[in-house]
Amino acid sequence: MELLLNPVLISVIILCLLCVFKVNVLFSLIISSIVAGLISKMPIDRIMDLFISGMGKNSETALSYILLGTLAAAMTHTGLAKIIAIKISSFIKNNKYLLIGILILISIMSQNLIPVHIAFIPILIPPLLPLMNSLKLDRRIVSCSLAFGLKAPYIAIPAGFGLIFQGLIADNMTNNGMTVLKQDVWKSSWILGFAMFIALLIAIFVTYRKPREYCTNEIDIKESIQTDLAQDGSLKFEKEHLITLLGAIITLIVQLLSGSLPLGALCGLIVIFGFRAVSHKNMDFLINEGVSLMGYIAFIMLVCAGYALVLKETGGIESLINSILPFIENSKLLAAAAMLFIGLIITIGIGSSFGTIPILAVLFVPLCLKLGFSAPQSVILICAAAALGDAGSPASDTTLGPTAGLNADGQHDHIKDTCIPTFVHFNTALIIAALIAVL
Repeated sequence: MELLLNPVLISVIILCLLCVFKVNVLFSLIISSIVAGLISKMPIDRIMDLFISGMGKNSETALSYILLGTLAAAMTHTGLAKIIAIKISSFIKNNKYLLIGILILISIMSQNLIPVHIAFIPILIPPLLPLMNSLKLDRRIVSCSLAFGLKAPYIAIPAGFGLIFQGLIADNMTNNGMTVLKQDVWKSSWILGFAMFIALLIAIFVTYRKPREYCTNEIDIKESIQTDLAQDGSLKFEKEHLITLLGAIITLIVQLLSGSLPLGALCGLIVIFGFRAVSHKNMDFLINEGVSLMGYIAFIMLVCAGYALVLKETGGIESLINSILPFIENSKLLAAAAMLFIGLIITIGIGSSFGTIPILAVLFVPLCLKLGFSAPQSVILICAAAALGDAGSPASDTTLGPTAGLNADGQHDHIKDTCIPTFVHFNTALIIAALIAVL
């Protein structure tokens, strides 16, 4: 009975139900926060104070998204994004699997090589939608492909966002009594990335392999290419494109050296504006465009942090663990399964693998030590528990990003076409891989 009345569990269920019934994610998070606080008998003013103060914990992430959105807008303004989209369209011809492979590669690069994260999606994907329609490509494949590229690299590759994610795991595990080096995390977590790759193949070649019809409301992409070629004579790689690429590279280098993504994005923009790839008079326009591209998602990240603090202060997370602890003390399999379930519930609500790690480490490291899990086993459990729910959460950038691009023509549903497919494929894969690896 205590489990059924748990404020965290009830709040997350309400969040998911509200999103399924198409209540805006922002409103759903606020309502679910209030529900969690009221169930734990907090006064409403205390709930709102916690919620608002907690929003500051994701301020760096939100600022990163705004600046990266501006960087993406600069790529569009210089014509670099258009060149890339047209080159992709010309290159793949009628091979949908080649298109899928290119999108996966670009999304992986957005995490580890040129860390613009999801900012590239609303820039690159909408121009490709008519092509996808002509190929009768099920957009659920694309949402799974983009989610894989946004998620698997930071789990398995120690570069870019992966360096941040794996550093958080190592630091928080060490702070809670189990020494783990940052450079050792990927040596255990790679199995989770491999499992996600298998799940992606199943989505592409089994689950969503059948053609799906969409209405094409825009000019066919091939005609667009011909128009561009007729106007420009040819697609030339100009000086401003080179400067824009240099800005993206500077973003990566500064971020790796300083550990600050906002600082890296700022330096990249300084290069772009300083070397006049974009005129100074367009600076205000591009920043407004960056806010337009990423502002909504950035604000949801702020609200997620407020929601996370309310959940933490309810005491429901500790209660959730204590209510199932008697059933798992004598079985590593049950203990691992329970930890993964708790991680799934928390991350679906918070919507951030990165934000979940500090919470999970405090709760799980002592439990892992008590049950005799080794450091590599504990890394896998905490990494999987943090990553679970990120793919599939209606409040996650892993789902919000793909929907922002694929729903440009109003034919892609956030819950049915992004959240559910990514949830089913990737969370199932992560659970199975974690249990196998641990045992």
